[in-house]
Amino acid sequence: MNHKHLSWVVGGPQGSGVDSAATIYARACAFGGLHVYGEREYYSNIKGEHSYYTVMAADEKIRSRYSKIHVLATFEPETIFRHSWDVLPGGAIVFDPDSRGNLLSQIPTIEKSVVRDILQRMGGSSDCTAGDVLERVASKGVTVVPLSFAKLLEAVGKQIGEEPGKLTKFVNVMAVSASLSLFGYDFPPVERAIGSVFRSKPKVAEHNVLAAKMAYDAVEQERPKVKFKLTARRAEEPRLLVSGAQAVALGKIAGGGRFQSYYPITPASDESYILEEQEAFGLKGEGDKNYYFVLQAEDEIAAVTMAIGAALTGVRASTATSGPGFCLMMEGLGWSGMNEVPLVITLYQRGGPSTGLPTRTEQGDLLFAVAAGHGEFPRIVFSSGDIEESFYDAQKAFNYAERFQVPVIHLVDKAVANGTSTVRRFDASVVKIERGELLTDAQLASRKPYKRFEFTENGISPRAVVGQPGGVFWNTGDEHDEMGHITEDPELRTKMMEKRMGKLDVIAKEIPLNEKLTYFGETNPDLLVVGWGSVKGAVLDNLEILREAGIRTGFLQIKMMCPFPAEEVKGILASAKRPVVVECNYSGQLKKLIAQETGIVIPQLIAKYTGRPVLCDELLDALKRVYSDGKVTREVLTVGD
Repeated sequence: MNHKHLSWVVGGPQGSGVDSAATIYARACAFGGLHVYGEREYYSNIKGEHSYYTVMAADEKIRSRYSKIHVLATFEPETIFRHSWDVLPGGAIVFDPDSRGNLLSQIPTIEKSVVRDILQRMGGSSDCTAGDVLERVASKGVTVVPLSFAKLLEAVGKQIGEEPGKLTKFVNVMAVSASLSLFGYDFPPVERAIGSVFRSKPKVAEHNVLAAKMAYDAVEQERPKVKFKLTARRAEEPRLLVSGAQAVALGKIAGGGRFQSYYPITPASDESYILEEQEAFGLKGEGDKNYYFVLQAEDEIAAVTMAIGAALTGVRASTATSGPGFCLMMEGLGWSGMNEVPLVITLYQRGGPSTGLPTRTEQGDLLFAVAAGHGEFPRIVFSSGDIEESFYDAQKAFNYAERFQVPVIHLVDKAVANGTSTVRRFDASVVKIERGELLTDAQLASRKPYKRFEFTENGISPRAVVGQPGGVFWNTGDEHDEMGHITEDPELRTKMMEKRMGKLDVIAKEIPLNEKLTYFGETNPDLLVVGWGSVKGAVLDNLEILREAGIRTGFLQIKMMCPFPAEEVKGILASAKRPVVVECNYSGQLKKLIAQETGIVIPQLIAKYTGRPVLCDELLDALKRVYSDGKVTREVLTVGD
């Protein structure tokens, strides 16, 4: 494991403040000039079940997390039972000593398979306490650090004149502060992080800082026992600490988006909630100020048709959903394809089928997105591999939709959407707004009669919007002529199909190669990793490690899935001695798509479908195995609770 990248995990029941603790920890590291990468894992119920947040910190770029933990923080017993085993020798566990006596059998939220594994680790006993587990891991070199939250809360209460029972929310910030103290991290960035979270409530911030400092000092004597250290430094460039959902929302704002519809669904809803919180959104415009309408529809059918209606008026419009909601949007998607409407759908991928794993990640919607809807119509399907890409891709989605007058499906993995990372400050000027063949009033006046679906050399017809003077046209779900009138004439049908589908060739020619795929690492590699979406981070974090191991490695990240860059991919595959595909799905959907589009069947697949993201160290082990043995055609990754 790379000990430059230090892993901190906080766990607890959902609704107990785990996310708040992780936010403060991540900000403290970011304010100290460190690079940060965080992943959140949680159950699909509202409260009670176990959730945990991993935050990686380093003085170099980090894009993925490891399975092992350097410091674990908890204020309840379940986290001790679940995660103590992953703490490295030389690391530490911060825990409430009141948890020692809790029996494993008394915790109903732990799955039977996890209970079985814990008891096996304890030598096959029929039950055990949290204290037994702590003793076992301590014998292997882990420092266990009891932190009496009750006594600390009592001390804080005396200083601020409040009853300890009303201060339980301070437990989260205490766990964070104690953890950073064990890492030898300076306190000022912690204080700054607390202030940033509670900046609208200065008195609350002051009290939280007091509680944090008490916890920080309380564990100071244990600091020498922890081998791993975090040191604040000056950041080399301005950075943001954002989630993937935030990045997409900000990208839509920067890209000129003015309408978003949605029906609540995990994990897509986060993006729309973020848009609703922005002052430039909702119904807060004045005078001629641009409005951004965010509407919660009654269902996904209404959401997609609302977005289509907004796009027909000339507004840059989008909707956001996840797998089950996307299923309901199919008729609307086909209608937008038939009528050449510039619709953007942000599709956040989660575990399926059906309700599946609503709060877990997967890459199971690729082939569905490429072929979704009955009949044939052109669409663009492309994916983002990380948080930074998500911002710029959200802007590009609008450009693609309007330039080529096709629906655009932007794929974002749940791991990216719910992940958090420090990124370079976004530059909104990098992506220019391109509205395509959008007619002005003067241009429209010269076209009589106006033919909305006019046959053109490249299949893209000059576009008027609903309500534009002189721009009368018809929209229907039926096949139509250039005016939009319904027809079943076989000759017109042939011409219209060729007009629409011919756009795929135009798209393939006009979109630059660097927006279709990205290549990293060695040219003509011994090992070529092919992947898409969220696997990017773990692959990139492993490239240098593999190079140091003497394996010349390259990574082909495919972004554009439709139209697929077949010739470019074929050329890169031809240069590699051993290609392997890495995906978060069962069947290897990208592997199948490559075979379909290029005729090349990549023999080796590394797959993960537990609903958990690909971890850096488990992927490294798998890559070494498939590289050393060409007969291994399938490796399945399973690490992660």
